[in-house]
Amino acid sequence: MANQQNSNPAARTARQAVAAALRAATYEILPFASTEEKVLDHVPTNVPLTVTTTEAKGLGPTVDLAVNLCEHGYRAAPHLAARQVEDRAHLTDIVARLREAGADSVFVIGGDARETGKYPDALSLLEALEEIGHPFSTVGVGGYPEGHGTISDELIEQALKAKAPHATQVITQLCFDGNTTIRWARKVHSDGVDLPIRVGIPGAVSRQKLIRISAGLGLGQSAKFLKKQQNMFWRFFLPGGYSPDKLVERLVPAFAESDNNLQGFHVFTFNDLESTESWRQRWLARLS
Repeated sequence: MANQQNSNPAARTARQAVAAALRAATYEILPFASTEEKVLDHVPTNVPLTVTTTEAKGLGPTVDLAVNLCEHGYRAAPHLAARQVEDRAHLTDIVARLREAGADSVFVIGGDARETGKYPDALSLLEALEEIGHPFSTVGVGGYPEGHGTISDELIEQALKAKAPHATQVITQLCFDGNTTIRWARKVHSDGVDLPIRVGIPGAVSRQKLIRISAGLGLGQSAKFLKKQQNMFWRFFLPGGYSPDKLVERLVPAFAESDNNLQGFHVFTFNDLESTESWRQRWLARLS
């Protein structure tokens, strides 16, 4: 197989593309009390991070962790959930804290909070960030290859088109079907959205870890997560947990094509950072 791949220019190009994507992968982490220590122990500083936010905990722990990790030399982007930003003063304070810590990236989402302040959706927060003159060179927005669960596909497509001029990349939600992701990415490209797309994939997560994370999120938050990720949990409850290898292998050819803008991986680690980083390093060794 190795000889065939080395002699096949298309296969070699695909391998180079996916190796580059894995080298430049971003990790998504949850703002728990132990997260900072786990990052320092297991994640190289050249791996960019995004820090999620939850309705229950609010933006505070998310921004705090992003600031702390930036001060440790990481490139950490907080999820800025628009509905959790109270007003312009609150937003200005958040941006000032991130600027002081040297943060150069954010991931802007609408969020699931029912109560809304000044910013009901991601677009309104993106516009507000530009109005106050934000310092971020990387601004991510969400993509939904399998749909949102509570918002129609048509509205999701319109929202992405509206957000695209204010963003620098799209990060997708988890999708376990490579074909679905590729078809969606091609449609996004054909619709005129020319942003690079990071594909959301799961890390190498054990069943035990997922159970602990679900408990840590709390029942209400877990239920909301499940509603948006209806096909996810049963896959993780396979014996030994879930391995993303087949999904990566299916996506490999698309990274060498020019009709989809797939340019990177965004790994949902569920804070199983040691296993996820070991998995990534094994892949890079195979592709070298």
